[in-house]
Amino acid sequence: MRNLNLDQVQTLVAIADLGTLAAAAQALHLAPPTVSLHISELESRLNAQLVVRGRRQASLTPAGEALVAGGRRLLAGADEVVEQVRRRARGLEGLVRLGTTAGVSPHLLPRLVDMLARQSPEVDVRLDVLGSAEAMARLAAGTLDLAIVALPQAATGQVQVQHWRSDPMVALLPPGWKAPRRITAEWLAEHPWMSFGPATQMHRLIMAWFAQAGLHGRPRMELNHPLALRSLVAAGQGAALLPLEQPEVRRDDPDNAGLQVRPLHPPLLRELGLAYRMDQAHGAATRAVLDALQALSAR
Repeated sequence: MRNLNLDQVQTLVAIADLGTLAAAAQALHLAPPTVSLHISELESRLNAQLVVRGRRQASLTPAGEALVAGGRRLLAGADEVVEQVRRRARGLEGLVRLGTTAGVSPHLLPRLVDMLARQSPEVDVRLDVLGSAEAMARLAAGTLDLAIVALPQAATGQVQVQHWRSDPMVALLPPGWKAPRRITAEWLAEHPWMSFGPATQMHRLIMAWFAQAGLHGRPRMELNHPLALRSLVAAGQGAALLPLEQPEVRRDDPDNAGLQVRPLHPPLLRELGLAYRMDQAHGAATRAVLDALQALSAR
């Protein structure tokens, strides 16, 4: 059997995403007969019906769904290979696939990208926002090179984990709230507050802080994005516990929008680590990103 034609696979994926052959033709800048020919040739090559053509919509058969699922991976892999070839042809050194937990604020990542642009312009970083467990699994599978993960994480023979940052957790409070100088679990339990979702290390960290006081924390809302939580606090929807990644919080910082920042009692730290594949650790591109991240580590 001949190899799959990636252009034809891309046509099938477009039909799956857009619902009709006509919409796929428009999106791919192809003539409608060409789209039909792509599907017919795929079906002939695989000896399987892939698409059911209706009057208004096109739907996938189970075989078509299987090909679309695998085809997305093939197309992503092909795009990555093409990008690597183009970069090498331009004399650029390499691509580093970096996963980062959603708990890392937008303050750190732009600083990382800016530092690399100045110090290692030949290195390109592709960012993926992932849960720490998924990042560790993708490192082991070889689809990531480096990840910022919440600790603790177990190292393996393929993946090494080292401590990166210890950031104090603080309570962000709406501007008009009257609050003590330090926030306890007992005080917070009597007020509406918001947190990260149950699948995150941040959620488990906060729940353990409440449990230390003999309480079961019940957040009003759960969102896995620091800026969204900040916005809700600014809107007066409740408090939020977030890591303080900058040593000083200025009142005129637009991200704070006049929010009150209070330390926690007892103190609570968010620990982050750097996880990386052992076979990539000594590559020049990965090493440059690791060095830049180490420069951003909390002292």
